[in-house]
Amino acid sequence: MTQGKLALSPRRKARRAPGDIAFDTINCLFFGLFTLACVFPFYYLFINTISDNQASSLGDVMFWPVGVHFNNYVEVLKIRGIGRAALLSVGRTVIGTSLMVLASAACGYLFTKEKMWMRKFWYRFIVVTMYFNAGIIPWYLTMNALHLTNNFLAYILPSIVSPYNIILVKTFVESVPASLEESAQLDGAGYGTILVHIIIPLIQPILATIAIFGAVSQWNAFTDTLFLMSDADYFTLQFLLYRYLNEAASLAALLKSDPRLMSTLDIAHMQTPESVRMTVSMVVVLPILFVYPFFQRYIVAGLTIGSVKG
Repeated sequence: MTQGKLALSPRRKARRAPGDIAFDTINCLFFGLFTLACVFPFYYLFINTISDNQASSLGDVMFWPVGVHFNNYVEVLKIRGIGRAALLSVGRTVIGTSLMVLASAACGYLFTKEKMWMRKFWYRFIVVTMYFNAGIIPWYLTMNALHLTNNFLAYILPSIVSPYNIILVKTFVESVPASLEESAQLDGAGYGTILVHIIIPLIQPILATIAIFGAVSQWNAFTDTLFLMSDADYFTLQFLLYRYLNEAASLAALLKSDPRLMSTLDIAHMQTPESVRMTVSMVVVLPILFVYPFFQRYIVAGLTIGSVKG
C-alpha cells in the first residue's frame, strides 16, 4: 500500500509549466475562433432565411433573426415537381457514387498488378484524359449521338470512371502489405476474392474519401440537366432551384419597374432575390452537412495515408 502511494505521489504533485498552460490556452482560442469562422457563415445564412425579407435585403440581420417566419421554405416546397426532382437527385447521387466507388476500387487494384495486360499503357491512357477537355459542344454532340438526352443514364455513365479517384485508390492499395495478398493466393483465392474480402476492407478510408467527393459532385450538378434534359421528369432538384432563383430575380426586376405593384404585397414576407438565394443555398447545402460528419474521419485517414509511400 505504501509503495502504491509512493508510486502515485509524483503524478499527484506534477504541475504543468506556465508555458504549457499558455500554449494550450492560445491553441484553444485559435481553434475556437477558427471553428466560429467556419460555422458562422452557415448560421448567418440560416437566420437570414427565417428573418424579415426586407430587413435581410437591407443587411439588418447579422447575429440573430428579425421577424421570424418560415415562408421562404414554404414557397420552396410549393415548387411544382420538387418532390420528384429531390428523389431524382438522391437517386443519381447514390447510384452514381456507388458505381464510381466500385469502378475506382477495381481499377485502382488492377493497376497495381504487374501481370495485367499492357498495364502501363492503360494506366497512362486513363491518366492522360485528366489533361484534356474538348468543351461543351463536343460533349453535347457525343451525348446526343449516344442517345443520352432525356435519359437518366446521362447522370450516371460519365462519372463512373474517374482518373483522379483511380490514382488515389491505386496509391492507397500500394501501401497494403503484399504478404496479405500472397497468403490469400496460397489458399487458392483469386483476384476477385482478394479484392472483395481483403483489399476493400483495408482501403475503406480512401473509398469513403472519394465517395464524399463524388456525392458532392453529383448532388450539386445541374449543367448536365440544363443541356441534356428537356423532359420535366428528368429535372434534378438543383436545376429546379436554379430556375426558381432566376424567376425570383425576374419578378423582383418587374416589381422594381412598377412601384404600384408593391403596395398590394406583404413586403415583410415577400421573397427577394437575396432571400431566395440564401434559402436555395440552405436547401442544397444541408444534406451535405448532415452526411459529411459521418465520413470525416475516413477522409482525413484516406488523404494522409494515401499520400504517403512506405
